[in-house]
Amino acid sequence: MAITLPDLLSDPALGLVAEGRSEPPAQPIQWVAVTELEDPRPFLSGAEVILTTGVRLKTGAAQRAFVRRAHEAGALAIGFGVGLTHRRIPAALLSEADDVGLPAFRVPYEVPFIAIGKRVADALSADHYAGLEDLLEGHAVLASALLGAGGLGALLAELARMLGTDVALFQYGARIAGAAGPRRVRDEPTSWHRLPIATGLKDRCTLAIAEPYTRAAVVDYAQSLISVELTNQGRNRTGARTAAGQLLEDVVRGSLAGPEAAARLASSGIDTALRHSVLIVDVASGQRRALRTLPLPDGWDGVSSALVEDRLVLVLPATAAPEPAQLSQYLHGAGLTSRIGVGGAYAQPNGLRWSYFEAREALQRGQALNLADRLSLTSLLMASADVPLADLAAETLNPLEAFDEAHGAGLLATLQRYLDLDGSVAAVAADLDLHRNTIRYRLQQVVALTGYDPAVTADRVHLYLALRVRALG
Repeated sequence: MAITLPDLLSDPALGLVAEGRSEPPAQPIQWVAVTELEDPRPFLSGAEVILTTGVRLKTGAAQRAFVRRAHEAGALAIGFGVGLTHRRIPAALLSEADDVGLPAFRVPYEVPFIAIGKRVADALSADHYAGLEDLLEGHAVLASALLGAGGLGALLAELARMLGTDVALFQYGARIAGAAGPRRVRDEPTSWHRLPIATGLKDRCTLAIAEPYTRAAVVDYAQSLISVELTNQGRNRTGARTAAGQLLEDVVRGSLAGPEAAARLASSGIDTALRHSVLIVDVASGQRRALRTLPLPDGWDGVSSALVEDRLVLVLPATAAPEPAQLSQYLHGAGLTSRIGVGGAYAQPNGLRWSYFEAREALQRGQALNLADRLSLTSLLMASADVPLADLAAETLNPLEAFDEAHGAGLLATLQRYLDLDGSVAAVAADLDLHRNTIRYRLQQVVALTGYDPAVTADRVHLYLALRVRALG
């Protein structure tokens, strides 16, 4: 423990004698400065004990000025060596020291200044080594907590214990571990002091420590440990999602089915004997890289995640499933422009395929959160690998697309609005701000180019499916 002025004055080996009326402060001594300068301020940084024999302090004015300057520099006390230049501490020096509240003590002639300096240096050295031992012990405790079953949560709990305050970890603007919020102190609200955590990602990751915060060396080590752990988690998350995405793609395409699909899915944590729903997260093209490493919010730990077609696909158990709205809010807080499509809940691998295509179709609505219509005709047909929907869409719509590119005729847009508006020519004309005859003429061109008449129910279904498949890619 660092030495204080009372400790120094009470050391019988030194024989120092306090003089004057000022009480010795309990503040630790940072150093001992030996000086014979009239103005020692340039060489002081504060919390020193100044030792002098007063060689140049021969007048009362000089002695008073010396005391004032020492006090301005933040000195803790003045030790005056007697028996060389002065037989006792000068009265002017003691009077001024009492006036400014600076303790003064007498150093006997037989006590060398170096003995006082060595006493303080030894105490500082012991305190420094004790601090290093505590720091190394803290390092070991934090590393052990992180490597144990508790992971980041255990590390933050140990750090909070060491600091005696609340600690939390935030990533993408959301809390991922630690305290839910800083506790009130004496019924007064407190706030977080935030320290950056480097992860190599634009995730705004911060370690939050409740105010008032005093810097501690162990926090630096905690930052390093958390940085390494989150970086490793990000890499592991990317690898796991890529592998799970390949498995889900095989199931969705129908190349993996039946008992083999069920066994493979079970190995990735999806029990197809139970009902699950598929949730697809799509973000702006420039933000899709974040989906590889994005941690899921609180309450989503048991959800399987995968990357399919650069989208994040989540498989949610039907029982105790987290709310998709919570995920939507989390993504918004993470600064991601997102859309979420949610499919229905079904059992068996085929059920996952139905739910996937329902969620994918729901995405086309363009809202932040899109719930699918259960068992839509498009989703059911797309879930069947035996139905060549992509070929159907291309064969039907390619002539219209080519004609539009060549002539700017707007046939595809007109057909889409005609089907969306339940076959009302008047409604389409009003929506597109065109004459009704123009709409009728365009519909006749659709018939001529495709061979399908949108006014006929069977043909309308065919055209509707072709457009839906085209929209779904």
